[in-house]
Amino acid sequence: MGTASVFGLAVSTSYIFLTSLIAFWIRKFIHRILNRDTLLRSVLLEFVAAAELCASCFELAIVADNYGILAYAVYLFSLTIWWGYSWGSATACPYTHLEDVIEGRTDLRVALLICWAEIGGGLAIFRYINYLWSLEIASVHKGRANAACTADLQVHMILGALVEAGATCLCRLFSRILGDLEPKFSNYIDAFFGTSLVVAAFNYSGGYFNPVLATALKYGCEGNTTIEHFVVYWIGACLGSVAALAFYNRYVRPFTQKSKLH
Repeated sequence: MGTASVFGLAVSTSYIFLTSLIAFWIRKFIHRILNRDTLLRSVLLEFVAAAELCASCFELAIVADNYGILAYAVYLFSLTIWWGYSWGSATACPYTHLEDVIEGRTDLRVALLICWAEIGGGLAIFRYINYLWSLEIASVHKGRANAACTADLQVHMILGALVEAGATCLCRLFSRILGDLEPKFSNYIDAFFGTSLVVAAFNYSGGYFNPVLATALKYGCEGNTTIEHFVVYWIGACLGSVAALAFYNRYVRPFTQKSKLH
């Protein structure tokens, strides 16, 4: 890696750090002015979480393109741990609210409102990241602000949907099991597992496992139709989430709950 490459990685790291810092202080402000757990606070926090997620992942695409999948994985693993600690109850992911509706923890209208906030946060952040790229401080950002995006789906739509569904199912199932068993360093274990699945799916569907993230980064990009995007990244991921919930409740929960009693 040459001097210019090291500088480019430093700039990308700085952009990710700046994004995390801005989001951190916005969350602090939201908690200060809305000190009770209200729907408005939940909506705003989801908006911020989705914006932070998508802005960071826009920059992670730069890291992956220029420094390889290993560097991408290290950054994603670190960010996943940070998000786990800093987001609180926010998820920036629509299917978690679908799960809440199925389990009776929230109302469908509330879930839809929160999902729209997440979509809004993901889409609104593009102007911010586009401005950072337009500065072209490092060569890795040269021309990226105005470049046409290309789809990450490298396989047939059905296979892509199965990849997103299967990986989402495994991620959600693993997270629920960790939540029940509460092992030491569970956040790190969960982050490592999720990052590994993203890397495994990277050359098939891109490994998004989150409809909002996929839509913010790849909707309308060359190489995918609207139907393909919706089937792979929305239907695929949501079906995987529901499948994980059903499998967990039917086969896993009785054992993990029993183990907690002993």
